Amino acid sequence: MNKRMKLLQILIPLTALIIFLGLWELLVWVNQWPNYKMASPGDVWPAFWKFKHLFLVYGWQTLWRTVAGLALAVVFGTLIGLFMGMSRPVRDALYPLLVGFNAIPKATVVPIMALMFVGEYNLNTILMAFMISFFPIAVSVSIGLSTLEPEYRDILRALGASRFMIFRKIALPKTLPEFFGALKVSATLAFIGTNLVEIIEPHGRGLGHLFDSAKINSDYPLMFAVLIALAFMGILLYYIVVVLEKIFAGWAERSPT
Repeated sequence: MNKRMKLLQILIPLTALIIFLGLWELLVWVNQWPNYKMASPGDVWPAFWKFKHLFLVYGWQTLWRTVAGLALAVVFGTLIGLFMGMSRPVRDALYPLLVGFNAIPKATVVPIMALMFVGEYNLNTILMAFMISFFPIAVSVSIGLSTLEPEYRDILRALGASRFMIFRKIALPKTLPEFFGALKVSATLAFIGTNLVEIIEPHGRGLGHLFDSAKINSDYPLMFAVLIALAFMGILLYYIVVVLEKIFAGWAERSPT
């Protein structure tokens, strides 16, 4: 039964992907759209293969900076969430600031960062990936800690447990499901932040630069190939988070009845 479930977990997403690509190809064929209006999957693969070297180089540049920004968001977001979750006054003070900052369109922040850190392209890209992805992590950790039942704390304190032990044994494990749920969202948001900088602040690096070059040259198959590559990397990072979730918070997963 376990082998069957694991096989289904692989086959179902692959089947959905094949159906999606088939419907996409059918839509373009039925409407007889030229590839300068709407590229089909049949147009995307030749474009990808033609520029495969650029995809490897630019894809790696986008990936490592996205992962670096996401790692920074995990550290900072978790720390902020801890302070907010363990202290009501801190939560009341920081929540409006975080919400206001998150409400600012990040595309408007890119030019400001470019002026503040002139020539620091890697730093700008990592900071944008960080700024756009830390908010869900901070909120999820804060909610997980703030909703900890006070009865647990009272019982453990009566048994002589320290605040650190309560946090390590009860609060932290309880927060892990919410943390990984937010991390799945942040993993995709980080790619958005990276590509914002690569497109708005051109510096000849990353898949955003390749997309911008394809747009300038009206190479629609290449543009769609870049989008597919970004989607693939986002899916890859998502499933890495899923694996980590099964390792560290697999106990929280409920089997379907």
